[in-house]
Amino acid sequence: MKYMATYDLMESVRNTNEWLGATARAMASYPAFALTMNPMLQLTAAWGEVAERSFSRMVAKPDWGIRSIPGPEGQDHLVDVKTVVEKPFGSLVQFFVRRRAPMARKILLVAPMSGHYATLLRSTVASLLPDADVYVTDWHNARDIPVSEGKFDVEDYTLYLVEFMRHLGPDSHVIAVCQPAPLTLAATAYLAGEEPDAQPRTLTLIGGPIDPDAAATEVTDFGRRITMGQLEQIAIQRVGFKYKGVGRLVYPGLLQLQSFISMNAERHSKAFSEQILRVARGEARDNDAHNRFYDEYLAVMDMTAEFYLSTVERIFKNREIARNEFTVAGKKVDIGAITRVAVKTVEGEKDDISAPGQCVAALKLLTGLPETKKAQHLEPEAGHYGIFAGKSWRLNIRPLVLSFIDANSDAPKKSPVVPLKVAQ
Repeated sequence: MKYMATYDLMESVRNTNEWLGATARAMASYPAFALTMNPMLQLTAAWGEVAERSFSRMVAKPDWGIRSIPGPEGQDHLVDVKTVVEKPFGSLVQFFVRRRAPMARKILLVAPMSGHYATLLRSTVASLLPDADVYVTDWHNARDIPVSEGKFDVEDYTLYLVEFMRHLGPDSHVIAVCQPAPLTLAATAYLAGEEPDAQPRTLTLIGGPIDPDAAATEVTDFGRRITMGQLEQIAIQRVGFKYKGVGRLVYPGLLQLQSFISMNAERHSKAFSEQILRVARGEARDNDAHNRFYDEYLAVMDMTAEFYLSTVERIFKNREIARNEFTVAGKKVDIGAITRVAVKTVEGEKDDISAPGQCVAALKLLTGLPETKKAQHLEPEAGHYGIFAGKSWRLNIRPLVLSFIDANSDAPKKSPVVPLKVAQ
């Protein structure tokens, strides 16, 4: 089948490198070799250890690793990850805190589906959990979804979000991080038109490409240069025989990872070289800074071809959200229909993925929303990762978002019912 051989070739290369790393580590670690006092043996074992771990992480889904949180009474509360809505391409999961009453804040965190798992937001979840009941969209790896489950594109993604919002009810607060920001805005507008009483109280959009043309980045430049035909030829493959989704057209995670690394190849090369030396000197640890970062960074997932291609074509090229011309299941989604959901945008001054201007463009589209329900924040010196999981999030943005949620937590006032006059 077309492209399937390429997919299996990439997996074979990854598997071979993992095996080579394991072999080098094991062979160079024989006790008898210690008598030679040759430093190359330590370096070989260290290279093998780093290589084996790195290549094995590329096909493994990371664990959330959030075991417990401290409670106000000084006791730890265990945390369970429970699936509350399960669907083929993504589930809604709750971080259930044992022995804790429901919190006043109920937050839906919409995770990106752009190459990494939802666990990329682990630190974001952990920072919100002491102060809120937290739910997260846990997107599934397309390679593990049988072809019989059908397609999944930007419209399906939007309808998934609509269903998740309906499930949580109108007393919830939604935070969308990066890629899902425009589709989360569209999902909220869809509810505003179809089921107004199911809308969330607030919507916070963090570093998302609402209008990609508002500020140029490498991502938007690439989207303009390449044609859809070229993109399909270079990016799309069929899942190989190893996985349940065999035959499904996808944008492979390994191919995405290659693009991620090539953007900062020198920095990554230096990081791995330094880690090999640390392992050789006995200074590395299983959960050191390098392993914490790369265990997550290297864990990539396949995206369905239709979702990736429709995102590029409809969100970036045609700018359907930015021009308020997005349709779902044949119905136009009018962003101006949002009239009572408070909306806040957050951007990073040095964000090189969704540059300042792209996300705040959402506020201009909200023509039916009072200015008192609009807010924006530009974080100085912050990059893309920092605005939702780094220092900027922890110190500045998280408190601002929680304050915004609290300020808009009251239920909207319903219009008074005017009694009908009965003719005499």
